[in-house]
Amino acid sequence: MQHNSDIAVIPVEADLTVVTAPQLRRELDSLIDGGCKRIILNMGKADFIDSAGMATILLEIRKMRAAGGLLSLMNVTNTAYRALQRVRIVDFVPVTPADTARQVPELDPRVEPIWRRVLSSDAEHMSETRRRVESLLKKTPLTADEAFDMTLACGEAMGNAFDHTDSAFSLVTVTYYPDRVSLEIADTGKGYQLKSGEEPHSITDKGLERGRGIKLMRLLADEVTISLKSSGKGTSVRLVKMLDTAPKEA
Repeated sequence: MQHNSDIAVIPVEADLTVVTAPQLRRELDSLIDGGCKRIILNMGKADFIDSAGMATILLEIRKMRAAGGLLSLMNVTNTAYRALQRVRIVDFVPVTPADTARQVPELDPRVEPIWRRVLSSDAEHMSETRRRVESLLKKTPLTADEAFDMTLACGEAMGNAFDHTDSAFSLVTVTYYPDRVSLEIADTGKGYQLKSGEEPHSITDKGLERGRGIKLMRLLADEVTISLKSSGKGTSVRLVKMLDTAPKEA
């Protein structure tokens, strides 16, 4: 299980049945009671979900919502997805079938943004910046769940900037295009880059495993690019979420 204070990724290692559901429920209850606001269930090894498994998922969805968080399912097999459709769980939380990574086409440089906002932040004001980012994202056609995820991903990027690159300051640019929303987090730290498709190195620093934040950002956004800034010192992290609805004025 990957876990930080806000986000957890739990692998479901077998079919979700009356035998295995109680253990999953205990794990989820512990995370929610501990203040975790975003839980992702990796369902890749669960080909069958019985009534006890469905009941557990529905119960934890309600508990997570009541706590102000979000639970979603990813890497769902075809058989499990059909079962989730029958009980309409797919209508209540994000459910991503296996092998359905969203394609992000290259942005046409001729396309003008509908609007753009730039925020500044330092380590002491990260919470305030996250709230301002979430407020801006609500002015786009993103669903509430998508805005929630992108806000968390932005928080991960800002946390990385202050914790791993020794940056004292960062700029967060929220840009709303006709077909996507982009967040760019630019810091003034020592600089870091990661090629497209390259996995971050998992290293241990001060007892914590590094590299998980990037993996989590990739789960929350449709595209994540991490590069050295083209001018000045530091790193630029770009998070993209594609839109399914028509443009909306700020």
